[in-house]
Amino acid sequence: TDPHHPTGFQLKSKVEKGDPVVEYYRRNSSASKISLEDFPLKQLPKTQHLHLTGIPPAISASFRELSWQVLNDLKQKGVTVSFDPNLRPTLWPTEREMIEVVNMFAKEADWLLPGMKEGEILTGYSRKEDIASYYLDQGVKLVVIKLGEEGAYLATEKERKDVAGFAVTEVKDTVGAGDGFAVGVISALLEGRSYQEAVIRGNAIGAKAVMSSGDHEGLPDRAELEHFMKKGVLQS
Repeated sequence: TDPHHPTGFQLKSKVEKGDPVVEYYRRNSSASKISLEDFPLKQLPKTQHLHLTGIPPAISASFRELSWQVLNDLKQKGVTVSFDPNLRPTLWPTEREMIEVVNMFAKEADWLLPGMKEGEILTGYSRKEDIASYYLDQGVKLVVIKLGEEGAYLATEKERKDVAGFAVTEVKDTVGAGDGFAVGVISALLEGRSYQEAVIRGNAIGAKAVMSSGDHEGLPDRAELEHFMKKGVLQS
């Protein structure tokens, strides 16, 4: 909270099909005033991994600077970094600035998790193979492109493959599926699982997420996830 600035919030309108309509009210919010003064780099806790999205850099210049400094500080210490572009055009002054800044962060990631449409916007390419190559050529170790109900496309220097998604009974809310996917991929990789196993877990959590209303209500615990992955049917 901040005595001089309001708390940011968002409004989400339900739709019968497709993605919900989301309106953001974050301009001049207390979060937009976050800066390096609030989180001195010397006080950063020891960590194994850093996950970032494109939203903090979009909220304000000070939050962008903080995100960039934290990213570089932890990379120098050998911490792995994952990045989800999470494009929110309404939070940016221009599309050009959004693309430039988000790509600046994306190229520093070890694991990059864009959606297909995001990849098209950020790279100008329309093929998943070309989108993946664009980032692999700049040093990203793993690119996983989210393909919705089709699953995901996994790409590294040594392997490229489609990983099928899980069938769902009903799509209630797509918001939160991308975050769930990221949780699945990252947690599996930190456990030492293979890239393919990580993407399968990401697909499973993403599928669970869309079957519930709300951004996080559908996220499973470990037992629920294992049960779903055993019983779930992969999309053909």
